[in-house]
Amino acid sequence: MFYHLKGIAVNKTDSVLVLDIAGVGFKVLTSMSTLSNIRLNTEVKVYTYTYVREDALEIFGFISEDELSFFMKLISVSGVGPRLALAILSTHSPQDIILAVMSGDSKKLSRAPGVGAKLAQRIILELKDKMKNEEIQDAVLGQAAAPMHLSEAVSALVALGYGESEAERAVSAIGEGLSLEETIKKALLTLMR
Repeated sequence: MFYHLKGIAVNKTDSVLVLDIAGVGFKVLTSMSTLSNIRLNTEVKVYTYTYVREDALEIFGFISEDELSFFMKLISVSGVGPRLALAILSTHSPQDIILAVMSGDSKKLSRAPGVGAKLAQRIILELKDKMKNEEIQDAVLGQAAAPMHLSEAVSALVALGYGESEAERAVSAIGEGLSLEETIKKALLTLMR
């Protein structure tokens, strides 16, 4: 229905972004990684998927077309609806999911809320054939290119009591170029908000 929405981000909660477009507030369900890249009171463009059923009309939106594309792949798996796909993308990055699918790591996929062992195996089975070579190469290269101190920062945050996916999101939102100590400090500030 909508390809993208562009408006001012006026509110955001755990999985909801509210965009003000010409005075109308659109409720957009989104992933934690998209929310971490959005600042309130700034103009934002999200790529959308409109989900229609007899009792609801929901808009799912993502900051990048790649994340939307991966969301579409996830909902093509039998037993994975839009909200579950969103939970999976909030727990794991598309890159991590691709690596888990290609290596058959159902344990990693089952860390997402609502994903049991059987569903994780079904996701691996159904997505393995749908992965493009470019996506796999990008995931492997991205994994290899990530500096070692980013994984050390995640480990430090996990040792402090944060969940692994929560720590990964906080560290990845900061990016590269900082020392290990600076990365941990900034990630802690992000997690305390």
